[in-house]
Amino acid sequence: MGSWAAFETLRSSISVWENQIQRNMVKFSKQFEGQLVPEWKEAFVDYWQLKKDIKKIHLLSTDNNSIPNTNQQSSLCNTLFSSLRRFSLFSHEHKDHGVIQVHKKLASSDSKGDLYKTELLEQFADCDAANEFFACLDLQLNKVNQFYRTKEKEFLERGESLKKQMEILIELKSALKQQRNKGSAAEDQKEDVSISCTISCDEESIRDKTEEESIRDETEQEPAQDNTVNEFESNDVQFLDILKSDEMGKSMRRKKEDGKLRTLSGRVFNCQGKNLRINIPLTTPSRTLSAISYLVWEDFVNQSAKKCGPEGSKLHINKTKLHHAEKMIKRAFIELYKGLGYLKTYRNLNMLAFVKILKKFDKVTGKQVLPIYLKVVESSYFNSSDKEMKLEDEVEELFTKHLAEEDRRKTMKYLKPHQRKESHTITFFIGLFTGCFVALFAGYVIMAHIAGMYRRQSDTIYMETVYPVLSMFSLLFLHFFLYGCNIVMWRKARINYSFIFELVPTKELKYRDIFLICTMSMTAVVGVMFVHLSLVAKGYSYTQVQDIPGLLCLLFLLLLVCPFNIVYKSSRYHFLQVIRNIILSPLYKVVMLDFFMADQLCSQVPMLRNLEYVACYYITGSYKTQDYGYCMRTKHYRDLAYAVSFLPYYWRAMQCARRWFDEGQTSHLVNLGKYVSAMLAAGAKVAYEKERSVGWLCLLVVMSSGATVYQLYWDFVKDWGLLQFHSKNPWLRNELMVRRKIIYYFSMGLNLVLRLAWLQTVLHSNFEGVDYRVTGLFLAALEVIRRGHWNFYRLENEHLNNAGKFRAVKTVPLPFHEVDDED
Repeated sequence: MGSWAAFETLRSSISVWENQIQRNMVKFSKQFEGQLVPEWKEAFVDYWQLKKDIKKIHLLSTDNNSIPNTNQQSSLCNTLFSSLRRFSLFSHEHKDHGVIQVHKKLASSDSKGDLYKTELLEQFADCDAANEFFACLDLQLNKVNQFYRTKEKEFLERGESLKKQMEILIELKSALKQQRNKGSAAEDQKEDVSISCTISCDEESIRDKTEEESIRDETEQEPAQDNTVNEFESNDVQFLDILKSDEMGKSMRRKKEDGKLRTLSGRVFNCQGKNLRINIPLTTPSRTLSAISYLVWEDFVNQSAKKCGPEGSKLHINKTKLHHAEKMIKRAFIELYKGLGYLKTYRNLNMLAFVKILKKFDKVTGKQVLPIYLKVVESSYFNSSDKEMKLEDEVEELFTKHLAEEDRRKTMKYLKPHQRKESHTITFFIGLFTGCFVALFAGYVIMAHIAGMYRRQSDTIYMETVYPVLSMFSLLFLHFFLYGCNIVMWRKARINYSFIFELVPTKELKYRDIFLICTMSMTAVVGVMFVHLSLVAKGYSYTQVQDIPGLLCLLFLLLLVCPFNIVYKSSRYHFLQVIRNIILSPLYKVVMLDFFMADQLCSQVPMLRNLEYVACYYITGSYKTQDYGYCMRTKHYRDLAYAVSFLPYYWRAMQCARRWFDEGQTSHLVNLGKYVSAMLAAGAKVAYEKERSVGWLCLLVVMSSGATVYQLYWDFVKDWGLLQFHSKNPWLRNELMVRRKIIYYFSMGLNLVLRLAWLQTVLHSNFEGVDYRVTGLFLAALEVIRRGHWNFYRLENEHLNNAGKFRAVKTVPLPFHEVDDED
């Protein structure tokens, strides 16, 4: 009995120890996944696969030795106590006869890294499982070394380019200063200070020298590079080929797109013995119009350049151009420093992962593998190279000296911005305003039900004048609330939405901020509506209280454009800039956030129509006479209301045209066709509402059906990257951020159903006993919900595109480019 009790005690202690190991591994797994660079995830150590291999070894050893003997007990205790002792992990002590021996195959060239392969020298409980573990471990070590070498080389080349750019900038600023000191300020004033194409005697060309678009390639149509993961798992050589082919693809795209109209090139000048040109990206209307005018007058410019005399060789560089070039170089340094920080994180996390997994292996097997293999890891390239640290120090030094006025604190403010801490006060106010909103909304619904406002035979004046204001704000903040939910899901799925949208980390809205804005705003809106309805119920005439909804709209408008630093000023102004870019979309360069926001507007057509009607109602003074039908009777206001239905699709179509103009990809023209079909369907709907005849009904069904099929195809295949027939996940794609496949199938079905909301126009279905405007609000809310649901998968696909190309930092275009003598 005593021996049996001792055996039970030993088994329980072993069970507790195993559970502790499992908890530690799970804890580090979550920590590891939470700190790694999302776009480089496949290049990190596959800690989870190695953990599975160790678990397999443990299970096999447990099956082979179901009852532990004394030797096993002593070995287990020795292993447990030795793990508690602190190893000299980074020492170079090495036994003559170890458990394993790691062979190193030297690289044949600098571009190829050394390869490692482990040989077992002692017998394990299961040799096949141990061989499988070390084969996977060697694969991970070789993969990490090769990826680190490739990224380090890329950053070093970028660093050298930026040093040369800085040297040119310093020399030009010095030359400009000397020129001004000599009394040439008058000539500088005569020169046009705006960044535009100078028609001069030197031959000018507009060519694509920027690297930004070829690196970023934020396409709406490109499917994710799902085969990258499989190629990672095959062997080391294939991983190296992926990186090489990606570099070749970039260079080929650069060469191929050299003739595209992406930048506005200034005149050629000589600096440091080289012919250089300042290239300015066409991001603003002035530069875009200058480039278009150049194309129109290209022949004339070329002829005048050939007839020029000696005056054409003069250097014309003004302060404005140099200031813009300095801003471009500063942004490039910031992105380079961010990339170097990611590389440091990559090195440290992988080193920690190797230490952790080798410790677990030693605990499970009772062998002393950690000191031997860790010595190899320490001496491997990714851990021993110090080029990244030296370049990081050089970047800090250059930035401080030339871009931060010798102010170290200012340098760190740019290079290492502090993240804004989330406050529990925001959470408290979210709960407070949520409770207020629920109470006010319940009171408003009860009062509206008693007054019979939303019945079929409702108060027409209230439904025509006040209800559009409530409907407009409800749709707006519902959409904003869903964006906050999107951020929660993106963060949980490790989707780097801040990088995709190019948001400033110190100024971007967190999901708590968004929920606070939504609850606070809707509390104010519903509170005002409750007060207004209470006054109407008490017998006040509409003439007396009709100013209240208008004042509410005016208050929100003034808050949006408020110049004071209150209520998220930076976010408000950024929003206004995006709206400006959308309205002038053919003239502004289109980035991800611009066309993403334009897609949101396409789902807010009912809100925009309500906004147009409310603006017309109050601006024309109709609220004073209660003539709510004036805006629908007057022809130009009625035409404007119809135009609002087309505007979001028109803006989005113009963005597609601009992207085709910039990038030259025909897929953007195909995407443009989708929005043209949506405009045609909207036109057929407007015509059918005017004249409800069978002919217009048939045209509406045909146009809407075609547009729906077009949109569904683009949603599933291009925007979401699904319906890949050769995928390992049937009808989906290889890489899925959500574990359960059923969610993707459900989402596709839900998107299909919500895309068919236009059938209500044909069926004329309304809720029984409810005003038709309430039904319209419900259908508009369904479209907003569909867009919020669509947003998650759209960014998931974009994130997988970035991860497939290991694109974690933005490559900012550089201003100075060398040109050949022939050019």
